[in-house]
Amino acid sequence: MYLKNDERLVQITPHKRQIAHQSTEFYSFVHFTVNTFTDREWGDGKESPKIFNPARLDAEQWVRAVKSAGMKGLILTCKHHDGFCLWPSKHTKHTIEYSPYKQGKGDIVKETADACRKYGIKFGVYLSPWDMNNELYGRGKEYDDFFINQLTELLTNYGEIFSVWFDGACGEGPNGKKQYYDWERYYARIRELQPDACISVCGPDIRWCGNEAGHTRKAEWSVVPERAKDSEIIAEKSQQTDDAEFRQRKVDARDSDLGSREILKNENALIWYPAEVNTSIRPGWFWHESENDKVRSLDELINIYYNSVGGNATFLLNIPPTKDGLFHENDVKRLSEIGEYLDKAFKENLTATATLTADSMEKGFDIENALSDNYDSYYTPEKEKSNAEIIISWQENQNIGNIVLKENILNSQRVEEFSVDIMEEDGWKEVYKGTVIGYKRIVPLKNITASRIRIRIKDSRCEPQLSFIAVYKAVQEEN
Repeated sequence: MYLKNDERLVQITPHKRQIAHQSTEFYSFVHFTVNTFTDREWGDGKESPKIFNPARLDAEQWVRAVKSAGMKGLILTCKHHDGFCLWPSKHTKHTIEYSPYKQGKGDIVKETADACRKYGIKFGVYLSPWDMNNELYGRGKEYDDFFINQLTELLTNYGEIFSVWFDGACGEGPNGKKQYYDWERYYARIRELQPDACISVCGPDIRWCGNEAGHTRKAEWSVVPERAKDSEIIAEKSQQTDDAEFRQRKVDARDSDLGSREILKNENALIWYPAEVNTSIRPGWFWHESENDKVRSLDELINIYYNSVGGNATFLLNIPPTKDGLFHENDVKRLSEIGEYLDKAFKENLTATATLTADSMEKGFDIENALSDNYDSYYTPEKEKSNAEIIISWQENQNIGNIVLKENILNSQRVEEFSVDIMEEDGWKEVYKGTVIGYKRIVPLKNITASRIRIRIKDSRCEPQLSFIAVYKAVQEEN
């Protein structure tokens, strides 16, 4: 039985924009600016636009490569901390208009947005709040007015935007004063112009996972204290952050536990705030020739995918274009390998030929409801029961690669502990222990052979609700 006061934890549910974002699952970052030509990770705003000339730029090549990996979105760094704009902004001369690229007639934001639409990929924008080139930085409202104007350009001239990505990078302006961002004003403009866009990291919709290495938590909760939003404003990139202020935060994106019952027991203000895992395919975020042979291995990237997309988070993978304006062939090859692996690993759903049974079914919510991947129907046991047992069986042994479980997150996140067993000659044997499920949990069984599988929901904040259960056949690579 669950505790009655835990009902408040399942009253917190996602907005439709958050559901759409989580269903995007795997998407790309594209870091590209003058840094690509100076071989630096951070510019200083003093770079001349004349150095920026990606003579062979092909945004469609980016999008094709991204799509080959199974990604569903692309977020472009329209302006990084150096202040150089990849579009001809009317509010500064530090833009592509004053570069040799297409003789000043280019607009890489438009080229990328158009390519995304052509290939059915969602388009998002990154706009750094820190602009080292702009003389208004550090002047409070004057700079905020400038920032709002640029934000408005991006949100009105390039079609539908699925994500507006902010980090917390911050420093001092030419006047020696720190700029304090008017976040609520920025958010209001985004809601006005792109109401379906999620505001990520330094925003109210999607939170930073707490690192840029691709590391994930054992249990990633979407329901967290409202104060978690404050910690995102202090991003790892903010080298100007006051350490004392950081230590005083009671909720930190780096904490290993953000949403257990113990953490939430005295919290009155809770929000739905799912995590995003962001990292780069290379050691750096921008392209460096010296890193062409340092592209992450397929095994490492698949492991991050399983732990992020398969661990109730999303996966944002950066791919940086070269000076030519193309993804390097090594990066393109790795993206294609990711897509091939995922296609094979999640190709054949064995539940189509299985018999499913579940205990304590409530009428109208039986286990067959979990065979289709949508929220129109779902399985749940009887009321006030926090556990459940589901048995999947076949006439013959099956080679099992992965199990996918999904909760009905329209009614919040509930499952706190589960396990997977297989039937052997002497009885059931536990082969996997898990904590949360949430939007999606991937259980890698790596070619286990069995004719019967048992999924046990051991603890839940309220009656568990499973919207999808799938068992995928193992592929040769998993032997």
